[in-house]
Amino acid sequence: MARTRVKICCISSQAEARLAVAHGADALGLVSHMPSGPGVIDEPLIGEIARATPPAIGTFLLTSALRADEIIAQQKRCRVNTVQIVDALPHREYAQLRAALPGVALVQVIHVRSKVSIAEARAVAGEVQAVLLDSGDPTRPVKELGGTGRVHDWSLSRAIVDALDIPVFLAGGLNAENVGEAIAQVKPFGVDLCSSVRTNDKLDGNKLRAFFAAVEAAGN
Repeated sequence: MARTRVKICCISSQAEARLAVAHGADALGLVSHMPSGPGVIDEPLIGEIARATPPAIGTFLLTSALRADEIIAQQKRCRVNTVQIVDALPHREYAQLRAALPGVALVQVIHVRSKVSIAEARAVAGEVQAVLLDSGDPTRPVKELGGTGRVHDWSLSRAIVDALDIPVFLAGGLNAENVGEAIAQVKPFGVDLCSSVRTNDKLDGNKLRAFFAAVEAAGN
């Protein structure tokens, strides 16, 4: 079995980035402006962290922008190697993104709420390099686009993994206690988390160590 990749989100400083990478993180989540949720930092800081991160590590810019030109401008300012699109885009926008950002991976978030999410994932799979399954709710008056800490229905996530031929990340309420079960049930390419490896909003080395140990155990 291939090792499950781990993305640590809501990175807030170069020190946190180094701590996450030292414990084995394959990717870092850098959150730009959002309508709600934790971990938002200014774009200049996102750029600083991205520049200081080893090239082999994914630097994911989380963007809530809904137009390709806005997303392209953000990536040019921040110079990340991956763009994580947390809301649904009109399909015409993806071709413009790919043309303007060669070599930059596109990851589309699917908020898993019903079987409709399976169709949503299928519809976007040809436009992006990966999808990330989260537990937000874009239909709320103030959109929830991630960072809820809620677990969604993993049977739906497994159906999406089975339906797609691109990598699928799993997010939403993951921690050291449940990640082994999540990996066994969903079989994701990678897992993504934020709050469960933090204490008082700061990245916690002990919690990181426990989480990575649980991921490693799940692969045995």
